[in-house]
Amino acid sequence: MPVRRREVIQLRGDADVVRVRQTVRGVCTEEGFSLVDQTKMVTAASELARNTVIHGRGGVAVVESLEDGSRRGVRMTFEDEGPGIPDIDRALQDGFTTGHGMGLGLGGARRLVHDFQIQSMVGAGTRVVAVRWR
Repeated sequence: MPVRRREVIQLRGDADVVRVRQTVRGVCTEEGFSLVDQTKMVTAASELARNTVIHGRGGVAVVESLEDGSRRGVRMTFEDEGPGIPDIDRALQDGFTTGHGMGLGLGGARRLVHDFQIQSMVGAGTRVVAVRWR
């Protein structure tokens, strides 16, 4: 599927999380997403970027605009080389947290997008891909 635009953002701290949010909003606006859909993507991006910084000890975010026939979408990929997630199913459950949050991050992000994939290996890192279509 053709990628129309690609932005790569290094994730090391809070300023980078803000940059990801701004980039996602801009790409969603360019692709004609409604304000509600933009907000869903920005919220998911914020959760996933923050997880990459805090739990993954930093990493990278890739934001892409997609074209699939007449369909337009935005794909966000977050990768780190952190400790990994030992139990992905448990991590996706509401209320599960390894920190001081409410435990809505991964599961909440998954509910805000159309396609959601997560791969993780203990000791090797995590990769999360989230796509929303217009």
